[in-house]
Amino acid sequence: MLYREAGDFSTTYPEDSQTFPIRFDRYRYYVVLFIAIVVIPFMVNDYWVNSIFMPFLIYSIAAIGLNILVGYCGQVSLGTGGFMAVGAYACYKLMTAFPDVSMFIHVLLAGAITAAVGVLFGLPSLRIKGFYLAVATLAAQFFLVWMFNRVSWFYNYSASGQINAPERDTFGIIITGPNTDAWAAYVFCLIFTIASAVIARNLTRGAMGRQWMAIRDMDIAAEIIGVNPLKAKLTAFAVSSFFVGISGALFFAIYLGAVEVGEVFGITKSFLVLFMIIIGGLGSVFGSFAGAAFLVLLPVLLKVIGVDWFGWPTDIVAHLNLVVVGALIILFLIVEPHGLAQLWRLAKEKLRLWPFPH
Repeated sequence: MLYREAGDFSTTYPEDSQTFPIRFDRYRYYVVLFIAIVVIPFMVNDYWVNSIFMPFLIYSIAAIGLNILVGYCGQVSLGTGGFMAVGAYACYKLMTAFPDVSMFIHVLLAGAITAAVGVLFGLPSLRIKGFYLAVATLAAQFFLVWMFNRVSWFYNYSASGQINAPERDTFGIIITGPNTDAWAAYVFCLIFTIASAVIARNLTRGAMGRQWMAIRDMDIAAEIIGVNPLKAKLTAFAVSSFFVGISGALFFAIYLGAVEVGEVFGITKSFLVLFMIIIGGLGSVFGSFAGAAFLVLLPVLLKVIGVDWFGWPTDIVAHLNLVVVGALIILFLIVEPHGLAQLWRLAKEKLRLWPFPH
């Protein structure tokens, strides 16, 4: 009975076109933000942060970035893991070269460097699309991983070939290294996640987002009506790579602390983020969060049920996770191509009309 538009009057165009036109949606959004910012930091421990919250926040940023490219602009990409590696290694080089600079600056600069690399590898999209573009971005994935493995300058000539995040603080609070408090790492990632979601939502609802969607729907028709395909596709690659680079920097510096590029940012990572937006919903910022939450919570849930409750071997539970994810991808592609976001949208529509059938 609370989810109604009765009494919600819009007197200006900005009020009518706001992200949450229904008052109940706005209140729910503020409550979620309040819990995430004020309540959770005082209640979390290392297990919750490292197992659930930080992977969810970081993967959400990566999924938002890939969703901009694939869901909104229609440019297929399989190089997400490689671009996350660019963000991680750029952040590492900045942290070691400029130890006195704030970590916020390091992460943002890592995202900017990844955006430049994304534009470079996005140039083939001006000539090819579909399966051929997917192969081109897959080549970028393998090339970037090979480069970070072979060029020792990227890992500062370390004998192991591994990069380790040095201890750094922000406003006197340690956020990288083994002495980092769980709440500090969580809040640092949360700031970037909220900012990424707000920026992505405003970009996709503005003129740039409409250009991306015009290219996605039919690039020839979009060019006829005045959309510049060069600008639209390259800006999509730049913005997408910027978010993915930020997620890679956070994944290395805040979450893992040490990275070997082939193991952490391999092709598996690219497919994982792609599965997130397929299950969550293409062309939806909320779908990016839903897909990230689902694929982060699913292994934890299967472990609790399979290992803790039924006593199954961990390897069987790990393979069961792959089977469940694969089956869900097939199911969503057949039954509901727009993923969890569309199911959530339909549920809200039913609530707005309940108890009436139409």
